[in-house]
Formats: sequence, C-alpha cells, structure tokens
Amino acid sequence: MRSRGEGGGDSLGPVPDRAADELQGIIEELLATTGASRVTLRMDQPPEFFPVAHEALAPGVESIRNVQAPNMPRQPVVLEIVKGRQVIQNDCLSAFADPDFQVMLNLYGGMRAQIVTPVMVDGAVKAIISVHQLGSSRAWTDDEIDACHQAAQRVHALSSSASSER
Repeated sequence: MRSRGEGGGDSLGPVPDRAADELQGIIEELLATTGASRVTLRMDQPPEFFPVAHEALAPGVESIRNVQAPNMPRQPVVLEIVKGRQVIQNDCLSAFADPDFQVMLNLYGGMRAQIVTPVMVDGAVKAIISVHQLGSSRAWTDDEIDACHQAAQRVHALSSSASSER
C-alpha cells in the first residue's frame, strides 16, 4: 500500500503534525478495510475547491493529488455532498450521463465504483472522504459503507479536538 499525506493548515483549523498523521492513518485504515483502489481525504481549502490533502493508494494505483476534474463544483456527486448526503455508486459508468462526470472517471484512472462521504462541521461540509474502485464496478457492502461513516466521524472528532487544542 502506498500513501501520501501533507501536514499544514485547513478549514478545520491548523492541523498539527500529530493530527495530520492521524488523518492519514484513518484513510489508510479505510483502504485496508474496503480493499478499494484509492481513498482520498479532501479538505476545504479556499480558494481551491476541496483539494486532495491525504490519500492512500493500493499498489500500482496513481495519485490524483494534482488532477483537476472538469467543473468540480458542479459535478453531480459534489452537488449531493454539499447537501450533506453520502453518495454510493456501485457502477459509476451508469450513474450519471453528465459529460464532465464521465471525463472525471477516466482522469481518476478508470474509476468504476465509489463511496463519497461528507464530513460536516456546524452544518457545512469541511472535508470529503472518497473511496474509489478502479477498473470494474463493485457492490459495496453495508460494512464498507458503515466504515466510511465511521471514518467521517473520526475525522470530525479529530478536527474538534484539534480546535480545542488551539
């Protein structure tokens, strides 16, 4: 398993190195639990629109850290996430006909299934956890979906404790 994370600040507040390491650990654990191809943690970092702050990668999977998806703020999944809704797609190819969404699937290495979970703070999306399956569709299990919810809760709790330490 390859993984990458960066310390530094974010909209959840300045993230000490210890917290950045814990965030990386959360997504690495989620990758191992799901057996997916990639897990990303995107953080609200204006003026950028939720850039990838941390990612965990299965062997042979390329990073999407610097990949710019077309029209990201208007992507169909993003429109659901900003409403605080988790998105579960067993077959991304048939999920949305939106041309920008279809381009993104290829830019993300042939993504074919995903679970995307918002991390809410005071009613606003402050982070997004995405679990990607490349190359083929898959039926996500209830345990995998629950693991994504638990990871989002852990990111939220970590952000709350980091806020109280400031």
